[in-house]
Amino acid sequence: MTARVRARTRTLTVAAATAALTAVTAVVPAHATAPGHHASAPTTLFTPPANQDANKQILDLVKHWQLKDAAGVLAMTLTPQAVWFDGGTAPDATRAAVDKTVTAAALRHQLPVLALYNIPGRDCAQYSAGGAADTAEYQAWIDAVKAGIGNRPADIVLEPDSLALLPSDCGMDDAQGTRTAARYAEIHYAVDALEPLAGTKVYIDAGHSGWHSVNDIVPRLVAGGVDDATGYYLNISNYRADSEIAWYGTLVSSCLAYVSAGGDAAACPNQWWAVNDAKAWLAANVHTAPAAMKHYVADTSRNGQGPWTPPAGVYSDAQDWCNPPGRGLGARPTLRTGDPLEDAKLWVKIPGESDGQCTRGTAGPDDPERGYQDPAAGKWFPQQALELVHNADPALLP
Repeated sequence: MTARVRARTRTLTVAAATAALTAVTAVVPAHATAPGHHASAPTTLFTPPANQDANKQILDLVKHWQLKDAAGVLAMTLTPQAVWFDGGTAPDATRAAVDKTVTAAALRHQLPVLALYNIPGRDCAQYSAGGAADTAEYQAWIDAVKAGIGNRPADIVLEPDSLALLPSDCGMDDAQGTRTAARYAEIHYAVDALEPLAGTKVYIDAGHSGWHSVNDIVPRLVAGGVDDATGYYLNISNYRADSEIAWYGTLVSSCLAYVSAGGDAAACPNQWWAVNDAKAWLAANVHTAPAAMKHYVADTSRNGQGPWTPPAGVYSDAQDWCNPPGRGLGARPTLRTGDPLEDAKLWVKIPGESDGQCTRGTAGPDDPERGYQDPAAGKWFPQQALELVHNADPALLP
């Protein structure tokens, strides 16, 4: 290759990258604001640095002249997302890491979303196994997170799956329920440590509308300390549609209000009731204004196409939550939802990062829906990243 050709190639590559960046700048809107979300608090959400493998994918797409795909993945990474903290470091390192994120957000006058994921026995020792060794270690970690936040604003998504997937749900408990009792105490400790911080809101785990009934999740929320938290979150790392989330959230918040007034969660309507029957029950039994109810936030990072319906009779365990094919990015993160019970739509699960190596009940190691092996949990998944961009609803690019 001559020097002239090399120079021309470099020029074209820079031009392609510039075109991709220009396209993204043109189509990524300013993020909606919500005055009053926190007193004297930021009204835009924080965008953390992208996964480095996402940046590599963008450059590779540019190199191969796939400019619209490059622009799409770039737009996805430039959208506000949560920052995950999952332990594995000494308390001082945890404090410093949290402080770095919250400081970066404060310098931009943006609100960071921190997903805390270090509960002992997390994920029932499955795809995202790990967490603190015991309650004392977990409490020390939470204290370090608290110190890192200080008096800066932050929204906390506290321990995904911690209440929807208790030790008692997966055979990890003893006959006395010791580990489940410890789980509730750990969540409550974190709520009590973090919620009082100036400008900090804590949301605890309520799973999603395709998992536990309202009657089952509400007592878990109460035991986990929801009375002392801002509220709860829905659909983390899952795919339930916005309308389904909104109805489930209405039912959960209403049932929490009913229980707070002395009612029994077993009497509440759940998501499988006929809608008109449920609405009639709520009108007759719940008189709390939405502003006084517990609110929620929802993960819309990958729910643009709703949940995946596995082929009937094919898999012994279809793992419909695990890298399902054909999904798309959902509603953009915002603090202005139009729903008095929903404080925010957030991208909590980082879109483009794998759920794990999904074998769907087969011997593996390939994902039979894809014909190849999925990346490990948390690793960048280029094929899925493009799926999410291509199938986004609303569309990410024109």
